[in-house]
Amino acid sequence: MALRRRTLIGSALGAALPGGAAGQSNIDWRGIPRLMQGPVLGPCGPDEASIWTRSSGPFATAIEFAPDPGFSGSRRTTPRTARRGEDFVLVHRLEGLQPATTYHYRVLVDGRPNPDDAGHEPFRLTTAPVLPSRFRLAFGSCARRARYPVQPIWRAIEAARPDLFVWAGDAVYADTPEPEILAEEYRRQRDLPEIRRFMATTPQLAIWDDHDYGLNDHDRRHPGKVEALNTFRRYWPNPELGVQNALGAFFRWSYGGVDFFFLDVRFHRDPNDQPDGPSKTMLGAVQRRWLLDGLAASRATFKVLVSGSGWNDSKPEGADSWASYTFERDLILNEITRRGVTGVLLLSGDTHYGELNCLPWSERGGYDLYELVSSPLAQDTVDLYLAARPILRVRQAFSGDVNFGLLDFDLAPPDPTVGLELRDEGGHAVWPPVQLRASELTPGRKTWPQKIDALSRERWNRAQAGRAYY
Repeated sequence: MALRRRTLIGSALGAALPGGAAGQSNIDWRGIPRLMQGPVLGPCGPDEASIWTRSSGPFATAIEFAPDPGFSGSRRTTPRTARRGEDFVLVHRLEGLQPATTYHYRVLVDGRPNPDDAGHEPFRLTTAPVLPSRFRLAFGSCARRARYPVQPIWRAIEAARPDLFVWAGDAVYADTPEPEILAEEYRRQRDLPEIRRFMATTPQLAIWDDHDYGLNDHDRRHPGKVEALNTFRRYWPNPELGVQNALGAFFRWSYGGVDFFFLDVRFHRDPNDQPDGPSKTMLGAVQRRWLLDGLAASRATFKVLVSGSGWNDSKPEGADSWASYTFERDLILNEITRRGVTGVLLLSGDTHYGELNCLPWSERGGYDLYELVSSPLAQDTVDLYLAARPILRVRQAFSGDVNFGLLDFDLAPPDPTVGLELRDEGGHAVWPPVQLRASELTPGRKTWPQKIDALSRERWNRAQAGRAYY
């Protein structure tokens, strides 16, 4: 009897082991092939698109796509195997697409549709138009998953139906020099149920700021910045970053007749408290030259400069904004004037309150430059602007709620337009939008007196007379 029992135990152990005994078991020793995060839709051009995925192991992964949601006549990308060294992340390139066309897609893991997408697929994407067109961009910054594990604002952003979304820095709050922790924060943010469909169906483009680069207010001295850049590159399906002779998270993208310049304000940044002057830089010489040459060569009606740090002078010198780098900032804006670059718009984040400001470069021979600031998406709001230096605000700073920015471009009219708007968590406009015409963003045009609201005008006049702004 004892012998019989030992035989049964030995048979059971043998069936539980891999190798030859595994053939007698229903266990799949690889686990369930599936996605852990994603899909995330990257930038879409007129004839191509990129999709980011992270799988549960070294499985062959591909994208099946077709104009038909039933996948009649579908095509597939070449299956590629996710690797452990790349955290099982892949970026898939869909090519040979038609412009301004909606496609439906699903992710195939190990040859089968991702099992966890049942009931959610097919996802959709729309390619970019070839000609200048009408489209909507949404953007925001500062999303702190640890403090805000529920982020309802994404429902409002999705309901606004933007054609693309821009992360203007602090997409996660890693606050660590460790690339493994930074990667973990990206994964936690993408696990939010309220963001998943939006990131799968709306093209995402991203820059970083301090909290997704390293530590608070971190600069070029970050000892792990190359590893942080590799993690950033791995987790965002951006266009190619940097240039041959300069690393960084900066790049250029065009959509619908508008050129976007995404700036890296961390990798080459001198310390904030270094005295300002010709040698102090936020961008580094190579990135600054790349920006200015790109602006001069651009034939787009509008050129949008995206910076994680605010462009205005409200913060004191030594603080974490362009106010501590005014020599370099003014050099850039003066070169825009000197080279006759038209149609420049400024976007930024970081501040934890929304803003719409004007840098009155019409007083320096150029034209008034408008800065729309969206912050935060999911983080505490603050009213530090009450103690800030007075600046030319076109709309009053908004700290009543989390927020996101909208830019509505219409390139069809003879004089193209862009509308600037800020919305709260419920999707409601926090103040009346401002509309700009392309002809107003040309040398010699002073437009802010026609754009500013009554309260902002009153407070600006008061500050100009030497009295308190508030």
